[in-house]
Amino acid sequence: MSYWKISGQFEEWCIADEQTPDDELQRAMEWACGKGGADCSKIQVNQPCYLPNTLKDHASYAFNNYYQRFKNKGGSCYFNSAAITTDLDPSKISK
Repeated sequence: MSYWKISGQFEEWCIADEQTPDDELQRAMEWACGKGGADCSKIQVNQPCYLPNTLKDHASYAFNNYYQRFKNKGGSCYFNSAAITTDLDPSKISK
């Protein structure tokens, strides 16, 4: 299994920080999905990434979608301290 991207960098994901209170996660996710420009259509009801239906999982999806779309244009994984980067693929981690 290769963890290297063509550019020679490790893959990195942006996920919700488990220590962030729910109200802060909610605000950060709303920004990412709204003004931030993340595509959050896949975490809507009956869409492929809706489940698990938790604030943390939906926020992680929104943060990572924003980060992957905009990191090469100056976007960060900060979200007012609500998110962190990881080199572990969150879709492969058992809950």
